[in-house]
Amino acid sequence: MKIKIKLKSNIEKEKLNIILKFLTFLNSHLKLDENVILELTDVKDEKMTTGVRKKGDIMKVLCGDRMLVDILRTIGHEWVHEHQHQKEGVKDSDVNPEIGGWIEDEANSVSGALLKLFSKEHKKWENILY
Repeated sequence: MKIKIKLKSNIEKEKLNIILKFLTFLNSHLKLDENVILELTDVKDEKMTTGVRKKGDIMKVLCGDRMLVDILRTIGHEWVHEHQHQKEGVKDSDVNPEIGGWIEDEANSVSGALLKLFSKEHKKWENILY
């Protein structure tokens, strides 16, 4: 599995390096089989809030004017959605309410737990995350 990064953000190099470490961390805890594309953008588009998982194994995450911890949480959330599609049988045609339902609830809880574990393992980055 490979992760292709499409950088459409002015995010600082130090933060981008932490994002790359987080992606490795995510895949070690919640493995994906298929290649994914992660687009980091400073401009909200389409019907996204702070992130969106799209058909074709594409995740878009808003970076502009956001703390790194929030960016990582969104990446984790969309990663869980991708895992649901690759491993748990969720289909693009499945109806998923924006709030509630097991698909969204799982993405919220698992991404939060993974982010907490990552931040505890990397206390040296606490001043950058927050």
